[in-house]
Amino acid sequence: MPPPDVLPATSTAPSPRTLVVVAHPDLASSRVTARLAEAVRDLAHVTVHELHPAHRDGRFDVAHEQRLLREHDRIVLQFPWYWYSVPAVLKAWIDQVLTHGFAYGGTGTALRGKTLQLVTSTGGPKESYADPAPTSRYTMAQFLAPLDATARLLGMRLAEPLVLHGTRTVSEVALTAHAERYRALLDSHASRARQ
Repeated sequence: MPPPDVLPATSTAPSPRTLVVVAHPDLASSRVTARLAEAVRDLAHVTVHELHPAHRDGRFDVAHEQRLLREHDRIVLQFPWYWYSVPAVLKAWIDQVLTHGFAYGGTGTALRGKTLQLVTSTGGPKESYADPAPTSRYTMAQFLAPLDATARLLGMRLAEPLVLHGTRTVSEVALTAHAERYRALLDSHASRARQ
């Protein structure tokens, strides 16, 4: 029998850590974004980080935000879709935190090889983002292209986005099912990595 301080050969590596960056200007009033954040908050390998309280006087504590990014293997950006883009607080976070020399450039390799996961929700129905889209003219994939380009610049792998359409009319049953899919997605990522 090995000494107590020696791990057996069958032990697995620690689960990769997931940082969920929640970007909502008023999470307390949110039905969808808040429900999704709560669905994953208790997962052992997940850190849920709300941006709005961390955005004081228009600024983030950049060193703290960058430390969180370094400490996690998978970065989830969770946000409601605002006017065909990300909420202002998420754009400010991207501008202030993903800096040259940290996230990109010759020495900016802190996020290289990590996974970026987009989790978003739209008020409009899925048909509004179809091809050809009757109202917006563009598909969801086309709207997400700037975030895809950002991931490429940072050397990150962009996972398949998880999108919930039609949040204005989504039923409680459908919302609960979507929250369960979200939880399973983050949990399965850790399970696959342990195998």
